[in-house]
Amino acid sequence: MSREKSRETKRETPNGQSLGDAPPEDLDAMDEAEDASELAPDDDAPEIDFDFEEGAVKAGTEIIRRFWTTLPSGPGVYRMFDAKGDVLYVGKAKNLKARVGSYARGQAHSNRIARMISQTAAMEFVTTATETEALLLEANLIKQLKPRFNVLMRDDKSFPYILVTADSEAPQIVKHRGARRRKGSYYGPFANVWAVNRTVNALQRAFLLRTCTDSYYENRTRPCLLYQIKRCAGPCTGEIALPEYQALADNAKAFLAGKSNAVKDRMREEMQAASEVMEFERAARFRDRISALSAIQGTQGVNTQGVEEADVFALDEQAGQFCIEVFFFRNFQNWGNRAYFPKADRSMTADEVLASFMGQFYDDKPAPRLVLVSHVIEDAELLAAALSSRTDYRVDIHLPQRGERKNLVEYAQRNAKEALGRRLADTASQGKLLVALGQSFGLAAAPRRIEVYDNSHIMGTNAVGGMIVAGPTGFAKTHYRTFNIKSEELTPGDDYGMMREVLQRRFKRLVKENPRTPAQAEAADGEPAAVAAPEADTETMPAWPDLVLIDGGKGQLDAARTALEEMGVTDVALVGIAKGRDRDAGRETFFVPGRPPFKLPPRDPTLYFVQRLRDEAHRFAIGTHRAKRKREMMVNPLDEIAGIGPTRKRALLHHFGTVKAIQRAAFEDLAKTPGVNAATARAVYDFFHAQT
Repeated sequence: MSREKSRETKRETPNGQSLGDAPPEDLDAMDEAEDASELAPDDDAPEIDFDFEEGAVKAGTEIIRRFWTTLPSGPGVYRMFDAKGDVLYVGKAKNLKARVGSYARGQAHSNRIARMISQTAAMEFVTTATETEALLLEANLIKQLKPRFNVLMRDDKSFPYILVTADSEAPQIVKHRGARRRKGSYYGPFANVWAVNRTVNALQRAFLLRTCTDSYYENRTRPCLLYQIKRCAGPCTGEIALPEYQALADNAKAFLAGKSNAVKDRMREEMQAASEVMEFERAARFRDRISALSAIQGTQGVNTQGVEEADVFALDEQAGQFCIEVFFFRNFQNWGNRAYFPKADRSMTADEVLASFMGQFYDDKPAPRLVLVSHVIEDAELLAAALSSRTDYRVDIHLPQRGERKNLVEYAQRNAKEALGRRLADTASQGKLLVALGQSFGLAAAPRRIEVYDNSHIMGTNAVGGMIVAGPTGFAKTHYRTFNIKSEELTPGDDYGMMREVLQRRFKRLVKENPRTPAQAEAADGEPAAVAAPEADTETMPAWPDLVLIDGGKGQLDAARTALEEMGVTDVALVGIAKGRDRDAGRETFFVPGRPPFKLPPRDPTLYFVQRLRDEAHRFAIGTHRAKRKREMMVNPLDEIAGIGPTRKRALLHHFGTVKAIQRAAFEDLAKTPGVNAATARAVYDFFHAQT
C-alpha cells in the first residue's frame, strides 16, 4: 500500500462529554452488510452474562460512538484496543463509518462481538485509497499484532524455494528462504525443506551443478569431493568449460520450469549418440542423470495433467476446530502440502475462516495464477484483485465443480480431514497423559504448561541452559528458550550454579513482565484434588508454568528450589528427575519437595511421557551447545576488526592465504593488498600487534 494513498489517524483514548445524544437514526440507517462476523475470540475468555456485563457493553459502545462521529465514509482499517493497550481486533471496511457504526448500535450483537465491545477502550484508524489496499493492510496487521479476536494463522514460517543463481560465472543451486534479493531464478514454493533437499540432491546428480558458496568456489585449487563422486562438474578448477556448464544450468532451469520431458528427451538422444560411437562411459553418465530426474518425478505423489500452476486450499471442521490443507502444484508437479490449524471462534463458518486465513497466507508471498478453494469465498473478487496487484499477472480464485480441479480439491480436503482427526486424537491422548501426570505428582489440576530445564557444556566451556515447554497439544516450540551461562563467578562445570542462574533469569523476568495475582497463586498452591483434563485451547498457553521438571537429582532440585525461593516464588510445583543406574531409561527416580523419592511403575504411560519430556530438553540443550561451540570454533579474528567487511576480508585472504600470514605481515605489505587502503591496513596491523 503506497504511503501517499493512506493516512493514519493518531490513537487517543476518548474523554470529555458523552456523545450518547448522537441521533440513533443515523446509526440505524447504516449499511448492515458491513457486519463483523469475522471475529474470532480467545477461547479462554468467558461467555458474556448480559445481565451482569450490560454496563461494560454499554460503556464500550459509548467509546466506539465517540470515534464514530468523526470517521469518513471511505475505505480503511480499524483497530480496537483494551485498557492495557493490547490490540483486540483488526478489521477492514469499505465504509469505515458504516462498519464502526454497526458496533455502536448497542443491540443485536452475538456473544463474541459483545465480549469484544465490552473490552474496547480505544481505537485507531487508517484510511486507504481503495478497499483492496485495506484488505492487504488488514492481513499484514493481523500477522504482526496477532489480535485476540481475529482468525490467526498459527504457522507463518516462510516456505523454501530452489534458487539457481545468476550473479556469478558458474550458477549455483541452493535452497532459499526469505526475501528474493539475490539475482537468479526461483522455483517453488516447496512444502518443506526435506522436499527441497531431495530435489536439489537429485538435480546435482542429473545436472552436476555446484552447491558451494562463492568464496569456496573462488578459492579452490583442485576439485572437491563432490566432483570425485560425480555430483558436480568442477567449474571451479576448469574441469568443465564455462559455456558447457552454463548449458547444464539452463537444462536444470528448464526442468524446474516444467519442461522435464523435453530435457529427458535430449538426454536420451545424447545417450544414444554416445552409445553408437561406443563412448559407453559417457552414455552411462547420461543414463544416471535420466534416472535421477525420473526419481524426482516418481516421488511427486499426485501430479496434474491440466493444471500447470495452482495452490489448493481445503478446509475441514471437526469438534469446533479447523484444519486447512494447502497443496502446491507447479509445472504440472506436486511440490508438497502443509496442514494448518488456525485459531478461530467455534461460531465462525468455514467460509469466514478460509477467507481470513488466505489473506494472511499471501501477505508475504506471491500467489500463483490459479487458487482453488473448497468453500465459497464471499470477497473472492476483492481478494483476487488484491493478490493480482502484487504480481504482474492476474490471479483467479476458483471453486471447481467438476473435472481434474475438483478432484484436486477433494484430495486436499480428504487430507485435511485426516490431519484434523489425527490432531484431535493426539490432543485427547495428551490430555489423558497430563491428567495422569498431575495425579502422579500430586498437583491440584492437570498442568497446562510444563517447563523442563537442562544444561549442556564440556568441562564448563560453551555452557548453555535450555528450557522446553509442553502443553495440551504437545511440545510448544515457539516457547522454547536458551540461556547462555554468563556468570563469571561459577566454577567451570558447576551444574548446580548453572541451574540456579537459568531459573533466576527465567523467573525474574517472568515476575517482572507477568506478575501473578493472589488468586492465581492460591489456585496453583491449592490442595491436591480430583485432577481434570486441561482445556484443549492450544494458543492460550499460560505465561506461568504449572509444573517445572529439572533434569537431575536431589542436588539439582535443591538448587532450583533455592533459586525460586530467593525470588519469592513458592507456588510452582518442582520435580527432579534422576537417571536410573547405568542411565537406563525406565529406572528414573523422582524427587518432589515434601515427599520421599519414588519411582513410577515400569511401562507406565506417564513414565514414558516424562521420558519424552526429559529427552526433548536434553536434545534441545545439547543441540544449542553444539551450535555455540561450532560458532566459536569458526570465529575469524578479522571479523573483530572495525571497518573490515566481507569484501576486504576476502581481499586479504586472497592476497595472504591465511589469517596467520596476515597477522605476521608488515604494515607495508598489508597496504599493498588490492582493495585495501592505508587506513584499513593500519587498523589490521594495529589490531594484531596490540594483542602480541
